[in-house]
Amino acid sequence: MQNTSQSGTRIAHIGIAVRGLDDSVSFYRDVLGLADVPLDDADGAKIVGLAAGTSLVELLEAESPDSPIAKFVAKRGPGIHHVCFSVDDLDATLDRCRAAGVRLIDETPRVGAEGKRIAFLHPSSTSGVLVELTEH
Repeated sequence: MQNTSQSGTRIAHIGIAVRGLDDSVSFYRDVLGLADVPLDDADGAKIVGLAAGTSLVELLEAESPDSPIAKFVAKRGPGIHHVCFSVDDLDATLDRCRAAGVRLIDETPRVGAEGKRIAFLHPSSTSGVLVELTEH
């Protein structure tokens, strides 16, 4: 989905927590006309990916009541769960985050829904926004 010829930090996707994929996907697919992008489920969430230009919208439905998405929806209701930024060098970006005192959720990168290396930053260090980082 992402154009690897570009460099620099850009929005890779926006994760939106939903109560149910069946009730939510029609707005994005049918009304806005976003095309499906196959994604694997991850982190206890069923995921529907939709192309929005060179970025994605990920609709996230909890697979179990104790998953991160279920807890988010129970506490805050459906809505934007996280913003993912694609960076040139994930390890170097995490090093800059550490040096700046940014609180990391993932100390080391792991594999995410798109099969790419990812790491999350804690909202307490990012003005209340859960930030995911991924590599181009």
